[in-house]
Amino acid sequence: MSLSEVITIIIVFQCSGYRTLKHFYLHLLGNKRSLFPNLVSYSRFIELQPQAVIALWEYINYSRGQATGISFIDSTKIAVCGNKRISRNKVFKDNAKIGKSTMGWFYGFKLHLVINECGEVLACTLTTANTDDRAPVKNLAKNLFGKLFGDKSYIDKKLAEELEQMGVTLITQIKKNMKQKTLEFVDQVLLRKRSIIETVNDQLKNISQMEHTRHRSVPNFLTNVFAGIIAYMFQEKKPTIKVKNNTEIQNLMRA
Repeated sequence: MSLSEVITIIIVFQCSGYRTLKHFYLHLLGNKRSLFPNLVSYSRFIELQPQAVIALWEYINYSRGQATGISFIDSTKIAVCGNKRISRNKVFKDNAKIGKSTMGWFYGFKLHLVINECGEVLACTLTTANTDDRAPVKNLAKNLFGKLFGDKSYIDKKLAEELEQMGVTLITQIKKNMKQKTLEFVDQVLLRKRSIIETVNDQLKNISQMEHTRHRSVPNFLTNVFAGIIAYMFQEKKPTIKVKNNTEIQNLMRA
């Protein structure tokens, strides 16, 4: 079975509607063997999955969207097991960490994502669950320009100054005990539209099967996450902010 066939099956599963890879693969074995004449057993396919990790990651970097000067950043949790099973988890005992999100404590990782106003993925990275959301921002923003919108977790004066030197202006929501900032009208509107990236995270978890607790190995976990991102990239209709005069706003962002 070729690597291209393995990659194709992994990605198609993410947008197939099946909740488990096993049921999807058994469907291929029973009904779609003509499309994949070299299909192996399911257990053998699981063994072949790790070979696709590097190719999937390279495809994500190759297919990322175009920076427009309007970018949104957010992180989302990826739990790898239920909290009651943390002490018994052996697959991720040397990799995953305990962290906290707005939904509570979890064991696993964080996906940090940057998109533009068209819903296209500009950059992404994985960190352990206990990593500060601000830690990977500079690396994620190295190919950006214009305005970068985030939530309160990205508030950091030093980070904002470093991004400014890179040509990126960080605009965040403020905490209740902070002095109100004066923002341009366009920035106020785009900051309120930051929920677009939360919609993307929701699709990665509910349309793609990016988060589940049945992983057999770390490489298979990575192939699942990367394939979920690629499946989202293939979507014809992505969450988008509709702007009447997009060119004018983009020029304003570059000013």
